[in-house]
Amino acid sequence: MLLIYADERMWDGNEAGREECYEESTQVAHQLASAGQYVAANPLHPTATATSVRVREGKRLVTDGPFAETREQLGGYFLVEAGDADEAIAIAGRLPGARFGTVEVRPVVEIGGLPVGRRGRPVRLYSSHRS
Repeated sequence: MLLIYADERMWDGNEAGREECYEESTQVAHQLASAGQYVAANPLHPTATATSVRVREGKRLVTDGPFAETREQLGGYFLVEAGDADEAIAIAGRLPGARFGTVEVRPVVEIGGLPVGRRGRPVRLYSSHRS
């Protein structure tokens, strides 16, 4: 999974820049799809739209806003099929978010027994296996 972090305020008053980023990200997604590596990708709405949920001592606590205040916020993700960390890192370097923020590359833990997604088949991910 490629998690894209950046200062979301950089898009304030820069709708053209945001659209350019979306267009470039869409082009990369199509290239990955052609190579059989694309699984999913989406930008996220700003953290002002976030709701955080915690359960403590059996009670659900719901608060507006993100989990933590940070300099960079999670702005979107790509879920890709990659054979190893080097391949995932190479893909991350192609994303526009790597130029203005940070792309965190994180393996997905595969857990047996989960339902098959809409694609109707298991996905081969660079992953950390759990038995």
